[in-house]
Parts: sequence; structure tokens; C-alpha cells
Amino acid sequence: MKEMRTLHIKNMVCPRCIMAVRQCLESLDMPPQSVELGTAVLSEPLDEDKRRQVAEALQALGFELIDDRRSQLIEQIKTTVIDLVHYHDKRLKSNLSDYLSAKLNREYSALSKLFSETTGTTIEKYFIAQKIERAKELLVYDELTLNEIADLLGYSSTAYLSTQFKQVTGLTPSHFKQLKENKRKSLDQV
Repeated sequence: MKEMRTLHIKNMVCPRCIMAVRQCLESLDMPPQSVELGTAVLSEPLDEDKRRQVAEALQALGFELIDDRRSQLIEQIKTTVIDLVHYHDKRLKSNLSDYLSAKLNREYSALSKLFSETTGTTIEKYFIAQKIERAKELLVYDELTLNEIADLLGYSSTAYLSTQFKQVTGLTPSHFKQLKENKRKSLDQV
């Protein structure tokens, strides 16, 4: 049987998830060498019993081990997009397709086809959905103007952000802000 040192983990969407997975593995006396969004690399390989133990412990926290390559790649696409939109306050210097191809070392057309077939949506729509969730978060915080949010998220104009926001949510950004309700989704639900 193949040694398993790299764990591919579904539903890791934030720094708190990284911390939770790290603590979970440490509590099982399996300290990881590294933990990033979507993966954990262990110091030692897991046998099947330890793998089952890890899977159960992670599942109790809302995570899931991913075994098949296609699902792992889908999760890598998602975590790369989430990381880009939510944790890098910088504009994308190339287009999304070039960025994903470079990050995942795969042809974008293959990534796009797999993602669409598996999730029922395109990578571009997923990217837009993540950007709108980030815009919602920033609107709720009420620290930046809509113009600053548009710039931060790489929109060419405030009008373009507003149009896309309304297409996705059914609300204008200003109406969303006035509602004062938390209409945000958790990132793993986008």
C-alpha cells in the first residue's frame, strides 16, 4: 500500500481552519510538518487505522479527507480562488486562467472542464461568487467606501462591482448595507 503523508482536506477556507486542523492532528499525536488551505503534510506516513482516526476527528470538525485525484484538484481550485480573493489584498496581476494554471501546474482548459463537469458551475462564476462574498464582508465591516472595495477586489469601476453584486445577490451594495442583516454565506457554502 502507498504511504500517505499528504492529506487533502475539504472545507478548509480560512486561517482558523488551518489552526483547527493543526490542533486536531497534534491531539492525535500526529504533528504535521505543514498545514495550508486544503492540505496537511505529516511527518510520518499513515497506516489505514490512523487514516480512519484522522478522518473521523476531522469530520467532527466539519472537514473531510479527499482521496480521489479529481476531487483533490477541484478542492485545490477552490482553495486557490478563496485564498486569492479573501486573503491577498492585492489585485490579480494576470488573468484568472493564467494564475490558476501557474499555481496548479495544469492547463486551464482541463481545469475549467473538470470544474464545470464536477460542480455544475464555471470557475469564473465561482470566482465572482467569492468576490461578491468578500464585498459583502467589507460592506458589513463598513470601513471602506464602495470605490475602495471595488479597487481592492480588482473591479474596473464601482459601477461594474455594483452591477455584478446585484446580479449575484439581487440587491445593490447600498441596499445590502442598509439591511444590517447578516446575509453572508460561509465560504464553503459559496
